[in-house]
Amino acid sequence: MGDGAARRVLRNETLLVLALSLGASGVSALISFIGSVTRPGGLKDQAATLNASHAPGRPWLDLAWQVFGIATALVPVALVAHFLLREGAGGLRAIGFDRRRPGTDLARGAGLAAVIGGCGLLLYLGARAAGFNLTVVPESLPDAWWKLPVLIASAVQNAVLEEVIVVGYLLRRLGQTGWAPMAALAASAVLRGSYHLYQGIGGFVGNMCMGVIFVLLYRRWGRVGPLVAAHSLIDIVAFVGYALLAGKVGWLPTV
Repeated sequence: MGDGAARRVLRNETLLVLALSLGASGVSALISFIGSVTRPGGLKDQAATLNASHAPGRPWLDLAWQVFGIATALVPVALVAHFLLREGAGGLRAIGFDRRRPGTDLARGAGLAAVIGGCGLLLYLGARAAGFNLTVVPESLPDAWWKLPVLIASAVQNAVLEEVIVVGYLLRRLGQTGWAPMAALAASAVLRGSYHLYQGIGGFVGNMCMGVIFVLLYRRWGRVGPLVAAHSLIDIVAFVGYALLAGKVGWLPTV
């Protein structure tokens, strides 16, 4: 297979992976955002719920749907691992998602989460106050025994899906198809912002900035492991923190 044909195969593969995962989420978020801005009333008076109940009043059925949703959301990651294995790159190890450096990955992730999480919260509160963001409701699950474990699992699933595909896999494939480093960085960051657009302009801008930082750190460290750790910690604090604090502190917006 010639270089041109090989690049076309990789480009088509990348488009299919994105169409089955976060690319489709970006289109969905854009449609949702258009619906929000064209609805009467301000954005901050509308809500975007992240972890909602799928079977109100039926906790065991709800749990089944939650586990199903988390598991199926990770299928694109398994597909990426398959493609990287077929490529001969060693699967997800090629992008630094493995158990070779757990301590370093977690330490770097924790430090990054502290900085990004704090700045992200301030940006969200500011954007909502200015009317540029919906009120984000991290969870509206029933008070069942499985609530916190599901929120933690959902946070980890988000982190694995996004960092593996939007950073490790996408940058590798864009580089292999001839994209310049800055163009690949911009594509990754814009994609990350796009599937958060349902939250409003603040969600789009904040996540795009996060995407730039994550790409730069990935290129420095050569691993998505720290990014997965950071993203997991950010979402765990957001999901579990909201579950514990909503309605109990004045600074946390609720609906």
